[in-house]
Amino acid sequence: MSVEKMSTDKSAKASANGTTWGGQIAQLAAVVLVVFVAKGAIAEPFYVPSGSMEPTLMIGDALLASKFPYGYGTSSLPMQITLPETGRLFGETPKRGDVVVFRWPGDNSQAWVKRVVGLPGDRIQMRQGQLFINDQAATLKPDGVGQAEDDSGRTESAYRYVETLPNGVSHLIFKLRDNGRLDNTQEITVPPGKLFVLGDNRDNSADSRVPVRDGGVGLLPIDNLVGRADAVVGSWDLGVRHQPVWAWLSGFRLDRFFTAVR
Repeated sequence: MSVEKMSTDKSAKASANGTTWGGQIAQLAAVVLVVFVAKGAIAEPFYVPSGSMEPTLMIGDALLASKFPYGYGTSSLPMQITLPETGRLFGETPKRGDVVVFRWPGDNSQAWVKRVVGLPGDRIQMRQGQLFINDQAATLKPDGVGQAEDDSGRTESAYRYVETLPNGVSHLIFKLRDNGRLDNTQEITVPPGKLFVLGDNRDNSADSRVPVRDGGVGLLPIDNLVGRADAVVGSWDLGVRHQPVWAWLSGFRLDRFFTAVR
């Protein structure tokens, strides 16, 4: 083999390798870009760490929050970036009954999930554990007893009800006790640009009934919305962490995989 041919072959191989590596890097960059855009513009996964939305959502649920229903703002970006407040692009107001993911006003690095019950201009009040919207009661229908889990993994029996809002949206709630500390509130008129949100586990939720300074949500700014919780894509019972590793597979709640959030 001549020296000239060997040189040519090496150059061809180098060129081919360069093309291969360059192509792979370009493909990887494209995949990362698509994932980033999808996460920022379409939907984003979130994990449920507390029982404040039981029985609708359970500790260990993996949520998928759709971002397009409410438009886009700083809070809906896939990473925490501080930008000037310019409002929301394609902004829409949630509907009563929507389950929303949002940035907690007390610390924007934390994502919380609650149910919207009050829109701007609504008058909201709790009376003996019953929700009133503009003086109309949300009806409560008993639905047996369930098990409410707290953040430490302990469970206790809770009365389950089907709550129907004045606009006809129905969902399940838990009541752990009568005459709880948040069962009676003053009537609050929701100001422009704000929402009133509640947890479905009514006696174990720091929501709009609790001010931010006390660890609650207070009146939630619409600009803090990340998206609408539309589906549970997976779920794992954290209680199995204390069991042997080979038993961990039993923690998957297969009946909750790919179920709608209502």
